[in-house]
Parts: sequence; C-alpha cells; structure tokens
Amino acid sequence: MNYEELRKANEECKSTLVKDKPYIEVNERIKAFRKVFPMGFIRSEMISNENGVCIFRAECGIGETVLGVGHAYEKETSSFINRTSYIENCQTSAVGRALGMAGFGIDTSIASAEEVQNAIENQKPKERKEQERKEQDRKPKATPEQIRIITKAYGDNLGRLLKKYGLKKVEDMPIDTASAEVKKITE
Repeated sequence: MNYEELRKANEECKSTLVKDKPYIEVNERIKAFRKVFPMGFIRSEMISNENGVCIFRAECGIGETVLGVGHAYEKETSSFINRTSYIENCQTSAVGRALGMAGFGIDTSIASAEEVQNAIENQKPKERKEQERKEQDRKPKATPEQIRIITKAYGDNLGRLLKKYGLKKVEDMPIDTASAEVKKITE
C-alpha cells in the first residue's frame, strides 16, 4: 500500500456528522480497506464477556502482515442499543479501531461515528443527573423545625438518611422530602 492509494480510498469514504464533526463509519472503513486490499484480512476475537461487559480485539492486514490492531469495551447497560446488541457493537468498534490504526477513515479521528454516538449516549444519564441536582437546588429547603425533628429522630442513622437522598447535610433536604420524613416520624 502506498500513501496515495490510502488517501484516495479515504477520500471516497462517506462521513457522518456527530456533534457537527465528520466521522467515518466502520462500514465505510471496511469498504476502503477492501478497495486497497481485496485479499486482505479483518479478524476479530472476543476476549471476554462477563457480567454484561464485553471486550473484543480486532486486527487487519495482508498476508502475514498485521497493519492495525484495535480493542473495544462495551457494557450491556451503557445505552439503549447495547441492551440488545452490546456484543455486536463491541466487535464493530474493535474492527473500526483496527482499520483506523491502519490508516483507514482517520482524517478526523480514529473513533468511528458509532463510538462517538455511543459516548454521547453514555453522557446523557450524567447530564440528566446534573439537571435533576440543579432542580433540587432550586426547591425550597427544609424548615428549621423540620431539620430539628429529623436530626433528633434519626440520631446516629442520619448519615444513612442523607445518603438515601444523595445529600451532604439535612439543611440541603427539599421541603417536600423533609415533610414526608417528618410525617413518617410523627405518625
């Protein structure tokens, strides 16, 4: 393979915009590889699959020469699509990374569009949690009387209660949560 063949094959790859950046999908990388190396190989192997976590290794090359190696890791619970296809996604990502290491589809990034989209999906729960935390911060807080009742009633177990609600101190407890706790205590 020479640089000109690789450059031409990469130019023919269609890209997908993810967060306004172009990424080359794995199927396009495979087509480019096959154009340059019709007799080349792409191999993948599952390294492990335990407790809903899958690891793949892939390599691509020609004859006895390995041109690129890639690894991928996927959790079954990390995204909606992974609930049914985490093994397939892991294999595809490993192949995409191996092809990227060999120079296919990497004009912008080694990561494939699929990997980038998956990373974005994995961040959404974190963003939702942050949004929920901000909303909680805007709610009215427990009154001094509620704080006194809860602190006295829970005593040494106050830490457990705070952990249940993801709080550092009773004063951070939203008033509606404090009202429900006081109701439990006083009934």
